[in-house]
Amino acid sequence: MVRNIAIAALLPAAFASTLPKRDPCSVTDYSGLATAVSSCTNIVLNGFQVPTGKALDLSKLKDGATVTFKGKTTFATTADNDFDPIVISGNGITITGASGHVIDGNGPAYWDGEGSNNKDNPKPDHFIVVKKTTGNSKITNLNIQNWPVHCFDITGSSQLTISGLILDNRLGDKPNAKSGSLPAAHNSDGFDISSSDHVTLDNIHVYNQDDCVAVTSGTNIIVSNMYCSGGHGLSIGSVGGKSNNVVNGVQFLDSQIVNSENGCRIKSNSGTTGTIANVTYQNISLTNISKYGVDVQQDYLNGGPTGKPTNGVKISGIKFIKVTGTVASSAQDWYILCGDGSCSGFT
Repeated sequence: MVRNIAIAALLPAAFASTLPKRDPCSVTDYSGLATAVSSCTNIVLNGFQVPTGKALDLSKLKDGATVTFKGKTTFATTADNDFDPIVISGNGITITGASGHVIDGNGPAYWDGEGSNNKDNPKPDHFIVVKKTTGNSKITNLNIQNWPVHCFDITGSSQLTISGLILDNRLGDKPNAKSGSLPAAHNSDGFDISSSDHVTLDNIHVYNQDDCVAVTSGTNIIVSNMYCSGGHGLSIGSVGGKSNNVVNGVQFLDSQIVNSENGCRIKSNSGTTGTIANVTYQNISLTNISKYGVDVQQDYLNGGPTGKPTNGVKISGIKFIKVTGTVASSAQDWYILCGDGSCSGFT
């Protein structure tokens, strides 16, 4: 009898030894994220929900790490204007997605037709913040949908390539109970780029309700093979009144802008200083633009035009090469409103 008890006591340990060990680099629940980031160079995120008030924090990745999204990644509601649901930072890193994956920002829980303008309904202002990302890092093949306000905020980064993404916010085109007759999503920029150098965006589809790409500061930026639908086009600005107000060396190339308010746009803020130089729009196809095919304005104040341009932001070396297509019957092919002596070298 004593022998039988001893044998029985050993069975649980023997059974446990046959179970497969859990791979800490394959994350199936949010609780495993921090361990994977701190210890792994090949991380797989297997379609879990990120809890309220918690970020999917990829800001401390090891040099050369790869992160792959699989399945559907979702986010519980966090009503906070300063909250960033996804944060990415690293050197020589790769962020990518497996076939069939989706990253869903839970936009319908926030959308009210006002975007970041309604402080009584707080919502994350930028869904994905990419900061201090360097060393030929890559963000590729991601499928992102339903972000709350702006999608990507790229800042303080260099030698970064983003390619093969689909950003789909079309669900926000329709009004909802909070937005009245307005589209539910608002201020839904695809990419905001600031204080960055040698950043490339290539082969990306953006369906949204605001700027497809907006460069507010930075140097040596290439934006190519974009398909932009439903928004405000490919933009510089608005420039002025920020911590960095220099844009120099931006190329928008080989892209399509369809069913959008604007095509190619440059805007600066009233009563501010800065520089916008050496910007090229080349081989840009416009289809059904509702306001301006080409738009240069120096009269923005509190986010909107005033009709009274100022000349503190100097704009020079701007090229429009083979910008072709159609605008709506109520729209204008081009609109240029510069301050006194502040625009030069347009070709």
